This record gives sequence, structure tokens and C-alpha cells, in this order.
Amino acid sequence: MIDEQAVRDSAKYLRNVRPIDPEEVADYVSGGAHPAVVRQTLREASYDLGLREREDGTFVPVDSDPVPDPEWGPEAFPEPYARALEDELVGEYGANWHVGDSGDELRAAIRRLKRDYYHENPVEYDRTAALGYAIYHLPDYYAVIGYVMADLIENGLLDRRLRVLDVGAGVGGPALGLHDVLPADAVVEYTAIEPSPAADVLETMLGETRPSFRSTIRRETAESFLGLESGKKKNAKDRNGDETDRADTDQHANGDTYDLVLFGNVLSELADPVAVVTAALDVLADDGSIVALAPADRNTATGLREIERAVVDESAGDEGGADASPNRDVTVYSPTLRLWPDAEPDDRGWSFDVRPDLAVPPFQARLDEAADRGPTDEPGEFINVDVQFADAILRTDGTRRVDVRADPERHLRMADSETHVTDRVDLLCVKLSHDLADGGNPLFKVSDGSETVDHYAVCTRETSLNDTLLTAGYGAVLAVENVLVLWNDDEEAYNLVVDDGTVVDLVAP
Repeated sequence: MIDEQAVRDSAKYLRNVRPIDPEEVADYVSGGAHPAVVRQTLREASYDLGLREREDGTFVPVDSDPVPDPEWGPEAFPEPYARALEDELVGEYGANWHVGDSGDELRAAIRRLKRDYYHENPVEYDRTAALGYAIYHLPDYYAVIGYVMADLIENGLLDRRLRVLDVGAGVGGPALGLHDVLPADAVVEYTAIEPSPAADVLETMLGETRPSFRSTIRRETAESFLGLESGKKKNAKDRNGDETDRADTDQHANGDTYDLVLFGNVLSELADPVAVVTAALDVLADDGSIVALAPADRNTATGLREIERAVVDESAGDEGGADASPNRDVTVYSPTLRLWPDAEPDDRGWSFDVRPDLAVPPFQARLDEAADRGPTDEPGEFINVDVQFADAILRTDGTRRVDVRADPERHLRMADSETHVTDRVDLLCVKLSHDLADGGNPLFKVSDGSETVDHYAVCTRETSLNDTLLTAGYGAVLAVENVLVLWNDDEEAYNLVVDDGTVVDLVAP
């Protein structure tokens, strides 16, 4: 048994003197120790000590600079991860996993998952369902998390030393994407919460991450981990599959807090998602972020906005009265910025981002090509390379992606649009969609965080003074001058008509 405290003490001393060599530290340990054991001890303590391992086997302090811009834009799901998933499929079903009974079972599982999501039925996972889910969703979920992390990275809010809690980690798409967004010199302590058989696939995928991305899988529910239900906690498993020695207490009861809490496409599956997200605030570091993702379809995307709004608004309480939340105030960091202080949006809230498609991964192509089809059936039922998603980033330190506020002396509050129909007004808004038109005039969902009804900016005549509406990215803040307010009775929404008399300026990209 090695004296771990002696190793830690030696590392703390040497880190400010020179690179830490496990062979040197071994000499300082009473009774002697093998350098390999010292190296493993340093790896396990790397987050606490703020150390990273170099290629030469020595350890040095983690760089204090925040994570640099990774210029994220994957064209394909990385081959090592694709190969790991196919190895899992071959191990379960054999080399011809995509044909015969096993192929039929996987295709049936994917169809069932898609149907349950569409009809908002409870989603249940067995081994086959977990593998089907991985085939269909690993690539796009991998890509999505990188685009969302860019919102934090651009403001220097993601450190190279990171403790992450991934609630409902599934088969590992967000985990793998986060791993690849971070630089190789980052040190990550990653904890996954996943009670379903998807945890077995997750364990395989995490085996492809670098040693400094230290992972632990907690095979229990989010409610159990966060203390929302009683009962003995199950032991965790580390990246080697060994059980960790956890007492019957929540991890956060031992003082752990997380720089990043992820809810990757899981909130729609929880019985009380608002309670779970609110409980997660208790384990969030003061300068940490909660990142929630959802598919772009209407049910899950609007559901995410409802959860976001409930958590934010409940945290403010009722003027500090009996209904006030005991948690810290919560702020929307992005993308649905509230541009009017003390205003709350109450529109439908269906907004989502769209990024370039991925190349078709080989495992999807194999499963799709082997499907039986009738003469009128189109291929592609089991191909999923669209990168479309809804997201929300919440913080408790008041930080927002851009610190911009509307001016009541200059801007119309969208909550007051009803009294300005047929008027031309000036307003400040966030662009919350790509072009939604189907061949007609370009149409974009916009918001200022005060609206009770959907607002859409429609460009009827493009000019050099208003083309920013078309070119600005999702989440951009725009100043719009001289826009015509109209009511669209068919859509029960307000149209903000942008024509040759309208000026649109970019306030923040």
C-alpha cells in the first residue's frame, strides 16, 4: 500500500520547482514505492493537484489560460470512436451484426425510439435499444456539444482544469465531443450519471479518451445522485470498470462542485426535470455553467424552454417571499438572452440552431443498406447526420454571453407589440432561428425576452442596410430600426416586416 499523502505532499512541493518525475517522488515515499504506482497515484490526483502528464512521463502544472477556440466544425464522426462502436456491435452480434435477426432487432429498436420520442412516450432502454441509440445518435450528439461549448469558450469561461457532471450521459456523444473540444493538455474529472444499459456502451466509448480525461460512471438515477430520493447509492465504476468506494451519501455532500453540469438530451425523459435542474444548482461551482441540450423537434425544444424559464423564474422567487427559491439566482447565459430587466418571455419558445451535416458514418450506412424495402420505400431511414439542436446555458454569477440591454427610450418592448400594430418601430432582439421560409420571403424567429406571443422578422426587400438580418448567426443580437409591426392571424404571431426602409445592425455576433 503506497503512502498517497506522501506522494501528494511531494508533488505539491516539486510543482513549483521542476517537472515532477515519478521516479524521484518514489524515493521520497517512506518504505519505498514503484515509480509506476507513483505515476498512477499522480494521475488519479491530477485534478486536485492541478497537474497534467507530459509525453515524457513527468507532471507539470495545468496551464492557467482558458480553453482556446477549437474552431469546431467536424465533418465526420471520428474514426476511432466509430471503430469502438463497431467493435461493441461485433462483440454483441458478430461480424454480420447489421443483417439477419440482429440487424432487424436494431432497426426495430431505432424505429421504436423515434416513435416514442415523437409521441412523447416513456423511453426504455435495454441492451439492444442502447446500441440502436448509439448507431443513430452518437454522431450528431458528438457534434452538437462542441458548437454549444463555443459560446462559453469565446468568453474565456471554460478552463483547462475542469470537473464535469454529465446527467443522463447515455452512450457518450456529448462526452466524446467535450473531450475533443478541449485541448490535449486539459485535465478533466468527468462523472457520468447513467442508470440504463446505455452505461455499458458509454464505458466502451470512454475507453477511447486520453488518460487526463478521468471518467467515473455512476449507475444510478439523477434523482438519487442529487438527493431527490432516499435509498442507498450504488457504487460507481471508474474507467477500468473497478468499483469506487462510495459511502451512502451524495457526492456533493462531500464538498465536490462541478464547473460544468450537462443535461444532454435527457430532460424530456425525466419525471420532474425542473426539480432535477434546480437540484443541480446545489452542485454547481459559483462560476460554473449548466448546459442543457434537446433535439430540435417542437416537443423537446419547447419543453427545454419551459424548463429553462421555470428554473430561472423560480430562482428569483416571489419578491423574496415564501415561494423564493433557496438556490442562487439563475441567469440565461445564452442563447435566449433577456434584453429587458425583470421581463419574462411567455411565447411558444420553439427555437433551434442548425449546423452543417456530418458525413454518413459507416455503421449507419451498413444498417440502412441491409434494410428490407418495398418498391416505394426510400433509403435513409437509419441515417442521421443532421446537426440541429436546441440548447440553454444557465449560470448563477450573472454572466451573460453579451451584456446588452434594451433602452426604453429607444426600443419597443415586444410585450407591447399589440399596441403598435401597423406602426413602424425600433427594437433590439436576438435572432433565434435560421431561415424558416419554404421558398418565400426569408423568415426568422426573433426575441427580446419580454414577448408573450411569437415574433418573426420577415424580409420582404433585401438591401445593403438590412441584409445583416440574413447573414447574422444564430444567437446574434440585432438592432432593428423602422420595422413594420403586423399581426399574422393565420400563425397567431407578430410579423416584423423588414423592407427597404428598415435598417438592421449587428450589436453582438
